[in-house]
Amino acid sequence: MEYFWQYLKQHKKVIAVFLLFVLIFGLTFALYQLPLSAVLYSAGLCACLGIGIMLFDFKNFVEKHRALKHLMQEILVNCEHLPVPAGLLETDYQEMVRLLFEAKKDLNDKMNHRYTGLVEYYTIWAHQIKTPIASMRLNLQNEDTPFSREIGDDLMRIEQYVEMVLMVLRLDSSSTDYVLAEYELDGIVRQAVKRFASQFIRRKLKLAYQPLHCKVLTDEKWLLFVIEQVLSNALKYTKTGSVTIEVESPKTLCIRDTGIGIAPEDLPRVFEQGYTGYNGRSDKKASGIGLYLCRRICENLGHRIWATSSVGEGTVIHINLNSAQLQVE
Repeated sequence: MEYFWQYLKQHKKVIAVFLLFVLIFGLTFALYQLPLSAVLYSAGLCACLGIGIMLFDFKNFVEKHRALKHLMQEILVNCEHLPVPAGLLETDYQEMVRLLFEAKKDLNDKMNHRYTGLVEYYTIWAHQIKTPIASMRLNLQNEDTPFSREIGDDLMRIEQYVEMVLMVLRLDSSSTDYVLAEYELDGIVRQAVKRFASQFIRRKLKLAYQPLHCKVLTDEKWLLFVIEQVLSNALKYTKTGSVTIEVESPKTLCIRDTGIGIAPEDLPRVFEQGYTGYNGRSDKKASGIGLYLCRRICENLGHRIWATSSVGEGTVIHINLNSAQLQVE
């Protein structure tokens, strides 16, 4: 019925002209005192013929509409299956569609070429910068002073930022190297904890961690990056107290800190790209990219990540590691 009303709306001018002609014939016959029945009979015949033509045209209208709706699925790929134009105006419109499609295709090709070049450049840069970082870390191994330990922590943050750049580049790549398998969660968590061990010691923060005894279907490298990002944030915003790592049912990894917490108005947006919130504005160093990457990675792995927090009491990052839709490679 909706299609029918749309059809009538589209042809309202034709219907109005037909009614106007009937009125003119009626007035003319009335002026010459001719039988009005002759006008009504002629109008009835024309109406029956018009309705028959209209029904046939309405059928074509519906078929064409459905064909165009189906074409919407393909128009992003090509515009070769446009329907035969019914007139000069439709021919002009289809030519406009073709021109816009070609312009869009050229623009996409240029942007893809530019993006590929940018990815290649930053990938090379990220790998090259790892060499001087490794050299500086090697030189620091011969010293064990408060200053050298502080420099070591700074180097680790630089390594994190470099790794973050690589993850951003790989995240939307068509060749992202996800390797899904069953892993012991303890093995992944221990790698992350070991990386931040010196910061726990230097800041005198307690780490509450017991073996988790949990197997998860995931990608080790990408999940490790997520856990490291969460631990890094916990250490950044926790001055005193502890960080707790535990598993809650159903198979949800919880990383709990006793830091400054997250404001209620910021909590729904902490996983958005570039959003730093009140804590980020106070810190002046937050990029708003770490938790965003964590969310994107978890989505790609079939996991779910969310946060709960109370200002002044701490934050809990929950990572649900159920991945029923994934398959072991």
